[in-house]
Formats: sequence, C-alpha cells, structure tokens
Amino acid sequence: MSETISVQQPTMPTGSVCDVSIQTIAMPRDANWNGDIFGGWIVSQMDLAGAACARRRAKGRVTTVAINSMTFLRPVPVGSMVSCYTCLVGEGQTSMKIHIEVWIQNDQLKYTKVTEGLFIFVAIDDEGKKRLLPPIDS
Repeated sequence: MSETISVQQPTMPTGSVCDVSIQTIAMPRDANWNGDIFGGWIVSQMDLAGAACARRRAKGRVTTVAINSMTFLRPVPVGSMVSCYTCLVGEGQTSMKIHIEVWIQNDQLKYTKVTEGLFIFVAIDDEGKKRLLPPIDS
C-alpha cells in the first residue's frame, strides 16, 4: 500500500528526514507502452541517487554491487516531480548499504511514495579495486 502525505518532506522508515539526492521531472520519452514511466528508468534514478550518497561517504569513487530488495508500489505518471531520498543504513570496511525511496509530487504539493529499495555500493580506487572507507571524521 502506498502512502500519500501533504506538503512536508517525506520521512524514511527510521523516522529521520534523509537527503534528497536526485530530483527530476518524469518525461514522456521515459514512458512505457502503458503511458507510465518505465520501471528501468526509476531504477536508474535510484542508482544515481544511491551513488551520490555513497560517494559523499566514501569521499571518492564507488560502484553498485547489488540491489538487495526493490519494491514498486504504484506507477509514476508522466510529468510527476520525482525525488529520490537516500539514507546510509549500514557500512562495512569497503561497502555501504543505502536505503532509497522514490516519492512523486503532484501540483497540489502532495507526496506519494512509489518505490523503495536497498542498494549496496563499494568504495573503489582509480583502478576499480575495493578500497577501505575513510574514517567518518576525516
């Protein structure tokens, strides 16, 4: 079941307000044969948003290594304002788990959650090999 809220910024399951990593408008060129936005386009936006979050934490290059879960809750109409919210929910020595939610906003300023997923990123060096995450306070 999807959520719809008015005006205020959506919150993640933890109750915390997380970063908007990407915000864009869903365009007709990204629609599928039913006239809704193609799910693959949404996944690509989530991947970009997750990479932006992971890159900030890693202070450098990252790569996606897995999508642990993905749930589509409702279609995204053409013309919707699409916002990808990201939260770092776990990390290892080289990896980061990022929870990503996608919300759309209509012209009445109502937000509706349309999908969510858990993406795993790894910090990499210039040669594409895993590297340790830097300390948080560096």
